[in-house]
Amino acid sequence: MASTEGLVPITRNFLASFYDKYPFQSLSDDVSRLSYQIRSMASDLHNDSPLTQGETLLVKEADCPPPHKIDENMWKNREQIEEILFLLERSHWPPLLQQQSTPEDTELALVLGHLKDKFQNTMKILQAFQSKNSENIFNTVMTYMPQDFRGTLIRQQRERSERNKQAEVDVLVNSGGSIRDRYALLWNQQMERRRQLAQLGSATGVYKTLVKYLVGVPQVLLDFIRQLNDDEGPMEEQRQRYGPPLYSLTTLVLSIRLFLFLSWRRFEARKLTKEQLAVLGQAVDVYTSEFERFINFISEVFANSPFFISAEDAGAIEGRKNDEYKEISIPAGKTHEVSLMVESINSYIAWDFSLAQGKVNVDIGFSMEYTNASGDKILILPYRRYESDQGNFCTCMAGNYKLIWDNSYSTFFKKRCDFLLISPSVLPFWHLCVLPVYFVMPNFDWVLFT
Repeated sequence: MASTEGLVPITRNFLASFYDKYPFQSLSDDVSRLSYQIRSMASDLHNDSPLTQGETLLVKEADCPPPHKIDENMWKNREQIEEILFLLERSHWPPLLQQQSTPEDTELALVLGHLKDKFQNTMKILQAFQSKNSENIFNTVMTYMPQDFRGTLIRQQRERSERNKQAEVDVLVNSGGSIRDRYALLWNQQMERRRQLAQLGSATGVYKTLVKYLVGVPQVLLDFIRQLNDDEGPMEEQRQRYGPPLYSLTTLVLSIRLFLFLSWRRFEARKLTKEQLAVLGQAVDVYTSEFERFINFISEVFANSPFFISAEDAGAIEGRKNDEYKEISIPAGKTHEVSLMVESINSYIAWDFSLAQGKVNVDIGFSMEYTNASGDKILILPYRRYESDQGNFCTCMAGNYKLIWDNSYSTFFKKRCDFLLISPSVLPFWHLCVLPVYFVMPNFDWVLFT
């Protein structure tokens, strides 16, 4: 488990300085020019004949500004590429074009095959980026999580959760759901993860303590996920810096799809002209090359961006003390005991304590014992001397559990101890998994967070 000592979450000011090292070379002017041309060509088509309900929805979508999120735009581009690939499948061409009854149709078929190859290559690059980014994030997060059975449980839950999510998608597809329906479901799944993440990061009281000490989520990670997606939080710097070029590419790919979609329905009455085909070819060439350049660039940014920085770097050195902790004073030759009555099995007892600073090699004895209804005692945690300790225990028997701090071996010195103790609590298993499960989906925008 990597240490988080002295670390704080990234800040917007830090990211502004960090991103100065990664300037993105502006998109080609052809992106805006071709977006306008393709959109104008599409307008000419739908002015010729009434729009169907599906065409009307697509026109409205193309007219709306792209979403103000990096990850949502990534998914939007992926959805539109898949829709375009669907249209470019030979079986989905207009019937007249499938027949290739004229030399012009044969030439058009060759061009469409070339465009399809370009989009397929771009799709592979996007999928690889999202998959790699997701795995890198999960692995990075796991380095800050306990490397014990809890880590194993988290990984297993991640796998189960993703299988369940994929099963939802499969049911939708098998029932005839469209590409649009599938991506809407994927995004809803992501939003549910985000809501759970926000709840976890904003947790207070006993729930926060359970997550922190039983699940082992470091406080700095809880702070990170709480403030990450604030409107003026760290990721807003990323949206401001790298969002505009991505939003422009989203507009272009939507325009390309809209033009093809409208063209296919009107193909018999109005075949594509050479001029239109030339503009379409240019638009696809510019979109795929510029989008791939953006993906390669943002991959490097994400790979080098930290989650945490030192307090000094953040300009936010904190000397805070958690007000949930209590202080006890244990006189020389005495012990301090805390008894907890557990009424059901599978309850958790967790503790965190440290001796007050000031003397070198100061320690105190600590142990835990269980007493059943007959008065029989069982040693749960053997006696050992600690400067500090953090741990938890899952009960397998109801009864009385006693935690003992022992200063009986000291002749002269009392010991002051700061401690946090969680009374027996039953923690639903899914709570153990809320945080890591979020890091599974390949759609973060800092890593696909915003």
